[in-house]
Amino acid sequence: MTSPSQADANGGSLTLEPEGGPDKASTAGAGELAGRTPGQLAWLRFKRDKTGIVCACVVLFFIVISVGAPLIAKLYGKNPTELYGQDTPGLLNQYGLPIKPNGGVDSHFWFGLEPNLGRDVFTLLLYGMRNSLAIAAVVTILSVLVGVLFGITQGFLGGRTDFFMGRVSDFLLSFPQQLFFIAFSPVAIALFVKPGDAEGWWVRPLVLIGVQFILGWMSIGRLIRAQVLSLREREFIEAARISGASSWRIIRKELLPNLGSTILVQSTLMLPVFVTAEAGLSFLGVGMLPPTPDWGLLFQTGAQNYQNDITFMFFPGIAMVLFVVAFNLLGDSVRDALDPKTLR
Repeated sequence: MTSPSQADANGGSLTLEPEGGPDKASTAGAGELAGRTPGQLAWLRFKRDKTGIVCACVVLFFIVISVGAPLIAKLYGKNPTELYGQDTPGLLNQYGLPIKPNGGVDSHFWFGLEPNLGRDVFTLLLYGMRNSLAIAAVVTILSVLVGVLFGITQGFLGGRTDFFMGRVSDFLLSFPQQLFFIAFSPVAIALFVKPGDAEGWWVRPLVLIGVQFILGWMSIGRLIRAQVLSLREREFIEAARISGASSWRIIRKELLPNLGSTILVQSTLMLPVFVTAEAGLSFLGVGMLPPTPDWGLLFQTGAQNYQNDITFMFFPGIAMVLFVVAFNLLGDSVRDALDPKTLR
């Protein structure tokens, strides 16, 4: 409802005053015109994506239980190193297999017992995910840092620098990754361990990080280069050059903020790839070795004993599928949320 019409004394025009007076009208208009930052808009789009929210919760769950593996194992009352099947009679038969069905699953051993050694599978899975995620996270961080630096340098400088750096990335991309990982891992381990000496605990994690990093940064590097080649010809970059801004300032203030969404999306897509690669190397025997808990070693144990009981493959397999699918779908949701052209 509005107040009575008021005539302008000079022109006779009519104006309608909203109920509550001009102060309330101006306040309402200011609230309607309040803008949102690109980050706020991306968050609003992401919140409307139910698949993305569910996948984010799944990924967060895996990260929390991996980081909190020691606390969970302490509350659970078991650890991944103790040989419960060998120390406690009646858990393993003469062939080293759990006597109870379904891999020895019961109220004491939630995911059953490991064949032969008789370790607790639940704590092995907790610490295995922790180790695999830690290695993959380090590889992802290193690959993103080097790839972004390489791509920005290559795209921003252009010319001969772009040509020679492009040939370096082309040369590294020509290597078949899986074959390189399998063939080079034993060679890299031999560089750190002399014949007859025992391996330190840090050797294999360092080698796994190194071999994956060497061939893992080129994809994001080429993508960043393409983005920089497109951005450096834009008007705001030209304006920054004309104003006398240094190259470092242009990169830090103009290019990097516009590359943030690409870097974030590619990071979410790269991490599950490195997790599965690390697990695959351990499964093939060139990664982590027993008795170190590792996701790939759990698959190795399950593959060796699946004919006796499929349960040994069930829990690590389901966990791996959930993690990889959730992370890939989360990457797609993040990409859609950060793309202002996405229709929702």
